[in-house]
Amino acid sequence: MRLMIMFDLPTDTAEDRRNYRKFRKSLINEGFLMIQYSVYCRVCVTKQSAEFLEKKISVIAPKKGLIQSFMMTEKQYADMHFITGKKVDDIRNTSDRTIIL
Repeated sequence: MRLMIMFDLPTDTAEDRRNYRKFRKSLINEGFLMIQYSVYCRVCVTKQSAEFLEKKISVIAPKKGLIQSFMMTEKQYADMHFITGKKVDDIRNTSDRTIIL
C-alpha cells in the first residue's frame, strides 16, 4: 500500500513559508520521499497503517492551502507510466525495504 500526499501551500508571508517548511519537514520525518515538487509518497504495510498516517498528517497540516492524499496498491504504483524523464531505482522507493515482524 502507498500513501501519496500532494500539496499546494501559500508562500506569500513569512508565516506561510515557515508553515510550508514545517509541513514538508514533517513529511520527510514520517518517511515520505519526494516524487515531484509538492508530491510525496510513502510505503505503508497495510491500509490501516496508511489511514493512521493520513490522520496523523491531517493534524500537522497547515490551515491554509490545499493538501490531498491518495492511497494506492503497490500494483497501481508500479503501473505508473513515465511520459518524460526516467524512473529512479532507489531501494527507499520500493516495498523491498519493508520488514514485517
